[in-house]
Amino acid sequence: MFYYLLKYVLLGPLLRLVFRPRTEGLDHVPASGPAIVAGNHLSFSDHFLMPAILKRRITFLAKAEYFTGPGLRGRLTAFFFRSAGQIPVDRSGKDAGQAAIREGLGVLRRGELLGIYPEGTRSHDGRLYKGKVGVAVMALRAGVPVVPCAMIGTFEAQPPGKVIPHLHPVVIRFGTPLDFSRYAGMENEKAVLRAITDEIIYAILTLSGQEYVDRYAADVKAEQATAEGAKERRFPRAPLS
Repeated sequence: MFYYLLKYVLLGPLLRLVFRPRTEGLDHVPASGPAIVAGNHLSFSDHFLMPAILKRRITFLAKAEYFTGPGLRGRLTAFFFRSAGQIPVDRSGKDAGQAAIREGLGVLRRGELLGIYPEGTRSHDGRLYKGKVGVAVMALRAGVPVVPCAMIGTFEAQPPGKVIPHLHPVVIRFGTPLDFSRYAGMENEKAVLRAITDEIIYAILTLSGQEYVDRYAADVKAEQATAEGAKERRFPRAPLS
Protein backbone atom coordinates (compact mmCIF):
# COMPACT_ATOMS: atom_id res chain seq x y z
CA MET A 1 0.00 0.00 0.00
CA PHE A 2 2.75 2.46 0.97
CA TYR A 3 4.53 1.63 -2.31
CA TYR A 4 1.65 3.16 -4.28
CA LEU A 5 1.44 6.11 -1.90
CA LEU A 6 5.11 6.83 -2.67
CA LYS A 7 4.60 6.23 -6.38
CA TYR A 8 1.51 8.37 -6.96
CA VAL A 9 1.45 10.91 -4.12
CA LEU A 10 4.68 11.43 -2.18
CA LEU A 11 7.69 10.64 -4.37
CA GLY A 12 6.55 9.99 -7.92
CA PRO A 13 5.24 13.50 -8.67
CA LEU A 14 8.40 15.06 -7.18
CA LEU A 15 10.67 12.86 -9.32
CA ARG A 16 8.71 13.76 -12.44
CA LEU A 17 8.99 17.44 -11.57
CA VAL A 18 12.75 17.35 -10.89
CA PHE A 19 13.92 14.94 -13.59
CA ARG A 20 11.11 15.28 -16.16
CA PRO A 21 11.84 11.73 -17.41
CA ARG A 22 10.95 10.82 -20.98
CA THR A 23 10.16 7.18 -21.62
CA GLU A 24 10.73 5.18 -24.78
CA GLY A 25 9.64 1.61 -25.48
CA LEU A 26 7.49 1.33 -22.37
CA ASP A 27 5.23 -1.09 -24.25
CA HIS A 28 8.10 -3.61 -24.23
CA VAL A 29 7.51 -4.21 -20.52
CA PRO A 30 4.99 -7.09 -20.15
CA ALA A 31 1.62 -5.95 -18.82
CA SER A 32 1.38 -9.06 -16.64
CA GLY A 33 3.38 -12.09 -15.59
CA PRO A 34 6.94 -12.46 -14.35
CA ALA A 35 9.81 -10.75 -16.15
CA ILE A 36 13.25 -9.29 -15.43
CA VAL A 37 14.03 -5.68 -16.23
CA ALA A 38 17.81 -5.45 -16.56
CA GLY A 39 19.30 -1.98 -16.65
CA ASN A 40 22.45 0.05 -16.38
CA HIS A 41 23.08 1.72 -13.04
CA LEU A 42 24.41 5.27 -13.09
CA SER A 43 22.85 7.02 -10.11
CA PHE A 44 21.21 6.54 -6.73
CA SER A 45 18.07 7.98 -8.29
CA ASP A 46 17.76 5.00 -10.69
CA HIS A 47 16.15 3.00 -7.86
CA PHE A 48 13.20 5.38 -7.80
CA LEU A 49 12.88 6.80 -11.30
CA MET A 50 12.11 3.49 -13.00
CA PRO A 51 9.37 2.51 -10.51
CA ALA A 52 7.92 6.00 -10.87
CA ILE A 53 7.30 5.61 -14.61
CA LEU A 54 6.36 1.92 -14.82
CA LYS A 55 2.70 1.01 -14.75
CA ARG A 56 3.44 -2.16 -12.78
CA ARG A 57 5.13 -2.58 -9.44
CA ILE A 58 8.78 -3.55 -9.73
CA THR A 59 11.00 -5.00 -7.01
CA PHE A 60 14.75 -4.34 -6.98
CA LEU A 61 17.54 -6.18 -5.24
CA ALA A 62 19.40 -3.53 -3.21
CA LYS A 63 22.59 -3.67 -1.16
CA ALA A 64 22.00 -4.56 2.48
CA GLU A 65 23.83 -1.44 3.70
CA TYR A 66 20.72 0.60 2.86
CA PHE A 67 18.81 -1.39 5.49
CA THR A 68 21.32 -1.60 8.34
CA GLY A 69 22.14 2.01 9.19
CA PRO A 70 22.30 2.92 12.89
CA GLY A 71 19.82 4.95 14.86
CA LEU A 72 16.53 6.53 13.87
CA ARG A 73 17.87 7.66 10.50
CA GLY A 74 18.92 4.11 9.68
CA ARG A 75 15.52 2.70 10.63
CA LEU A 76 13.74 5.33 8.56
CA THR A 77 15.99 4.62 5.57
CA ALA A 78 15.34 0.88 5.85
CA PHE A 79 11.58 1.49 6.08
CA PHE A 80 11.72 3.76 3.05
CA PHE A 81 13.60 1.26 0.90
CA ARG A 82 11.34 -1.63 1.86
CA SER A 83 8.29 0.51 1.17
CA ALA A 84 9.74 1.44 -2.22
CA GLY A 85 9.94 -2.24 -3.20
CA GLN A 86 13.60 -2.95 -2.44
CA ILE A 87 14.88 -6.28 -1.09
CA PRO A 88 18.12 -6.24 0.93
CA VAL A 89 20.91 -8.48 -0.35
CA ASP A 90 24.20 -8.94 1.48
CA ARG A 91 26.87 -8.58 -1.21
CA SER A 92 29.73 -9.72 1.02
CA GLY A 93 30.93 -13.30 1.41
CA LYS A 94 31.00 -16.27 -0.93
CA ASP A 95 27.24 -16.91 -0.71
CA ALA A 96 26.21 -13.37 -1.69
CA GLY A 97 25.43 -14.29 -5.29
CA GLN A 98 23.29 -17.25 -4.29
CA ALA A 99 21.36 -15.10 -1.81
CA ALA A 100 20.56 -12.58 -4.55
CA ILE A 101 19.45 -15.33 -6.92
CA ARG A 102 17.24 -16.87 -4.25
CA GLU A 103 15.54 -13.56 -3.47
CA GLY A 104 15.12 -12.72 -7.15
CA LEU A 105 13.54 -16.07 -7.97
CA GLY A 106 11.08 -15.54 -5.13
CA VAL A 107 9.88 -12.33 -6.77
CA LEU A 108 9.53 -14.00 -10.16
CA ARG A 109 7.63 -16.98 -8.74
CA ARG A 110 5.03 -14.53 -7.46
CA GLY A 111 4.50 -13.40 -11.05
CA GLU A 112 6.05 -9.97 -10.48
CA LEU A 113 8.60 -7.74 -12.18
CA LEU A 114 12.17 -8.00 -10.92
CA GLY A 115 14.58 -5.13 -11.45
CA ILE A 116 18.28 -5.93 -11.55
CA TYR A 117 21.53 -4.22 -12.46
CA PRO A 118 23.73 -6.86 -14.14
CA GLU A 119 26.88 -4.80 -13.48
CA GLY A 120 26.38 -5.54 -9.78
CA THR A 121 27.12 -2.00 -8.62
CA ARG A 122 26.72 1.61 -9.64
CA SER A 123 29.02 2.91 -12.37
CA HIS A 124 31.45 5.41 -10.89
CA ASP A 125 32.34 7.08 -14.19
CA GLY A 126 29.28 6.74 -16.43
CA ARG A 127 30.64 3.81 -18.46
CA LEU A 128 28.97 0.40 -18.82
CA TYR A 129 30.81 -2.52 -17.24
CA LYS A 130 30.89 -6.29 -17.64
CA GLY A 131 27.78 -8.04 -16.33
CA LYS A 132 27.61 -10.70 -13.65
CA VAL A 133 25.90 -13.96 -14.59
CA GLY A 134 23.27 -13.99 -11.83
CA VAL A 135 20.75 -12.38 -14.19
CA ALA A 136 21.24 -15.25 -16.63
CA VAL A 137 20.77 -17.87 -13.89
CA MET A 138 17.49 -16.29 -12.82
CA ALA A 139 16.21 -15.90 -16.39
CA LEU A 140 16.81 -19.60 -17.11
CA ARG A 141 15.59 -21.01 -13.81
CA ALA A 142 12.40 -18.95 -13.88
CA GLY A 143 11.92 -19.21 -17.65
CA VAL A 144 11.15 -15.50 -18.00
CA PRO A 145 12.00 -12.82 -20.59
CA VAL A 146 14.58 -10.14 -19.89
CA VAL A 147 13.72 -6.56 -20.84
CA PRO A 148 16.85 -4.43 -21.35
CA CYS A 149 16.63 -0.89 -20.02
CA ALA A 150 18.89 2.15 -20.36
CA MET A 151 18.86 5.03 -17.91
CA ILE A 152 20.19 8.05 -19.81
CA GLY A 153 21.07 11.32 -18.09
CA THR A 154 20.82 10.16 -14.47
CA PHE A 155 24.62 10.19 -14.07
CA GLU A 156 24.69 13.86 -15.03
CA ALA A 157 21.64 14.63 -12.89
CA GLN A 158 22.94 12.92 -9.76
CA PRO A 159 26.49 11.55 -10.02
CA PRO A 160 27.97 9.44 -7.19
CA GLY A 161 28.40 11.46 -4.01
CA LYS A 162 25.87 14.15 -4.90
CA VAL A 163 22.85 14.29 -2.58
CA ILE A 164 20.78 16.98 -4.29
CA PRO A 165 20.34 16.30 -8.03
CA HIS A 166 20.90 18.76 -10.85
CA LEU A 167 18.11 19.70 -13.20
CA HIS A 168 19.00 17.55 -16.18
CA PRO A 169 16.85 15.76 -18.77
CA VAL A 170 16.48 12.02 -18.26
CA VAL A 171 15.43 9.34 -20.74
CA ILE A 172 14.38 5.84 -19.68
CA ARG A 173 14.53 3.55 -22.70
CA PHE A 174 13.28 -0.05 -22.83
CA GLY A 175 14.26 -2.54 -25.50
CA THR A 176 12.64 -5.61 -27.02
CA PRO A 177 12.34 -8.48 -24.49
CA LEU A 178 15.07 -11.09 -24.82
CA ASP A 179 13.95 -14.73 -24.93
CA PHE A 180 16.45 -17.32 -23.70
CA SER A 181 14.16 -20.36 -23.76
CA ARG A 182 16.55 -21.99 -26.25
CA TYR A 183 18.95 -22.44 -23.33
CA ALA A 184 16.40 -24.06 -20.99
CA GLY A 185 18.01 -26.52 -18.58
CA MET A 186 21.52 -25.16 -19.18
CA GLU A 187 21.77 -22.84 -16.16
CA ASN A 188 24.82 -24.75 -14.89
CA GLU A 189 26.80 -24.23 -18.10
CA LYS A 190 29.26 -21.40 -17.49
CA ALA A 191 29.71 -20.65 -21.19
CA VAL A 192 25.94 -20.36 -21.67
CA LEU A 193 25.55 -18.06 -18.68
CA ARG A 194 28.33 -15.81 -19.95
CA ALA A 195 26.82 -15.72 -23.46
CA ILE A 196 23.38 -14.76 -22.10
CA THR A 197 24.80 -12.10 -19.80
CA ASP A 198 26.89 -10.60 -22.60
CA GLU A 199 23.81 -10.50 -24.84
CA ILE A 200 21.88 -8.62 -22.15
CA ILE A 201 24.73 -6.15 -21.61
CA TYR A 202 25.04 -5.60 -25.36
CA ALA A 203 21.31 -4.85 -25.57
CA ILE A 204 21.67 -2.29 -22.76
CA LEU A 205 24.72 -0.82 -24.51
CA THR A 206 22.80 -0.46 -27.76
CA LEU A 207 20.05 1.43 -25.93
CA SER A 208 22.31 3.65 -23.82
CA GLY A 209 25.20 4.45 -26.17
CA GLN A 210 27.66 4.23 -23.27
CA GLU A 211 31.33 3.38 -23.54
CA TYR A 212 31.83 -0.29 -22.61
CA VAL A 213 34.55 -1.65 -20.31
CA ASP A 214 35.12 -5.42 -20.39
CA ARG A 215 35.86 -5.61 -16.68
CA TYR A 216 33.77 -5.81 -13.53
CA ALA A 217 32.99 -2.38 -12.10
CA ALA A 218 33.68 -3.55 -8.54
CA ASP A 219 37.22 -4.61 -9.51
CA VAL A 220 37.94 -1.26 -11.14
CA LYS A 221 36.57 0.60 -8.11
CA ALA A 222 38.71 -1.48 -5.76
CA GLU A 223 41.85 -0.83 -7.81
CA GLN A 224 41.20 2.90 -7.82
CA ALA A 225 40.58 2.94 -4.07
CA THR A 226 43.85 1.07 -3.48
CA ALA A 227 45.76 3.46 -5.74
CA GLU A 228 44.27 6.49 -4.02
CA GLY A 229 45.10 5.03 -0.61
CA ALA A 230 48.71 4.43 -1.66
CA LYS A 231 48.96 7.97 -2.99
CA GLU A 232 47.59 9.35 0.26
CA ARG A 233 50.20 7.41 2.23
CA ARG A 234 53.01 8.68 -0.01
CA PHE A 235 51.77 12.26 -0.14
CA PRO A 236 49.73 12.94 3.01
CA ARG A 237 47.69 16.08 3.07
CA ALA A 238 49.11 18.94 5.07
CA PRO A 239 47.13 19.68 8.25
CA LEU A 240 44.81 22.65 8.10
CA SER A 241 46.18 25.65 9.95
